[in-house]
Amino acid sequence: MPKFLPDVPEVREDVVDNLGEAQAVDAYVGVLMKMLEETGQLDHTLVVISGDHGMGGMPGAKCNLYDFGLSVAMVARVPGGKGGRVVDDFVSLPDLAPTFMEVGGVTPPAGLYGRSMKKQLQSDQGGQIDPERTWVIGGRERHVATAREDNLPYPMRCLRTPKFLYIRNFAPDRWPMGAPYSATATGGPSAEELEKNTFIAYPDMDASPTKAWLILHQNDPAWKWHFDRAFGKRPAEELYDLQKDPDETKNVADDPAYATRKDQLSKELMGKLTDAADPRVTGDGLTFDRPPFTDPVTD
Repeated sequence: MPKFLPDVPEVREDVVDNLGEAQAVDAYVGVLMKMLEETGQLDHTLVVISGDHGMGGMPGAKCNLYDFGLSVAMVARVPGGKGGRVVDDFVSLPDLAPTFMEVGGVTPPAGLYGRSMKKQLQSDQGGQIDPERTWVIGGRERHVATAREDNLPYPMRCLRTPKFLYIRNFAPDRWPMGAPYSATATGGPSAEELEKNTFIAYPDMDASPTKAWLILHQNDPAWKWHFDRAFGKRPAEELYDLQKDPDETKNVADDPAYATRKDQLSKELMGKLTDAADPRVTGDGLTFDRPPFTDPVTD
């Protein structure tokens, strides 16, 4: 169990359930692969399997930029390619669009975010294929529209390198997993919720046995650190030394020993975001905090 998850039977069972779902997906993929083979399409079909975020309903996973939420499996089968390889190049989901275009004989248009992975797919080597693919940027704005007062997002960006994870939280005064109630236009529980005592806690984390267990034990000193890490407010900057702290449990952003490294990663991240014209760092940086992004969701 990673250090940020309570090592208790209820949480272990929740993790096992997630792994069971992964096994089910694997079985489905096996059926599809067999179908491709039986219909003669396997030798000219590129198969790519991935996810869009980490485990739902888990601390540090979905809606987070820690590895548990940002890093997802990506498995590919290329006709005529060498199987059994593990490629260490950093790639991200936006890389799929130019990859599919190039494989299909279409030149990706200029300005398209993402880089083709055709080289990685066709190589017969493992490890690092492209020496320039040593970083990836992740970002988040919102998940549940009403997670915070006035439908505000929780803006985050990160830079992940082989040795470090640097996270910039642009609004550290907000609740990262949503407020400890379901927000209304006035920022608090509705009268009906108060009457029934059914207001939702931290709505940006999906419901799960683990979430329920943490909320139930939030006042237990033995689990306070786990609860705070899952739901508490966060500083403007986070920095994790992945060689010393692979579970990302010790934020060293304020450690003088890492001051130079933090400054370097911060400048690199902000420079790349600026080059990409990210609305969070261009203009006044508040584009996503205004309508139409904060408009109430209507059916």
